Parts: sequence; C-alpha cells; structure tokens
Amino acid sequence: MVSDIGNLAAVDLIQLTRSVERKLMMPHYRPEFIDCCLTGTGLVLDA
Repeated sequence: MVSDIGNLAAVDLIQLTRSVERKLMMPHYRPEFIDCCLTGTGLVLDA
C-alpha cells in the first residue's frame, strides 16, 4: 500500500485520524479482503 500507517509521518492529529479511518474502512470497500483473512485462519463463511 502506498499510504501505509506504519510509514506515515503525520503532520497533525487530524491527518493521523483520517489515515486510520481510511484503513479501517478497507474491508468495507474490498470484501475479498475479509475472504482472504478467513482463508488464512481456516474458517469458512457460509453464504
């Protein structure tokens, strides 16, 4: 990821908050991300 939280040099708290919120919304915009996490644990999501 281009804007990884670990590599972020935030200027202020607002910038840090926005970055964290954006990262927390990633599963909302990319449902395949959740499937990959479940596959790694061996859990299955019944549809």
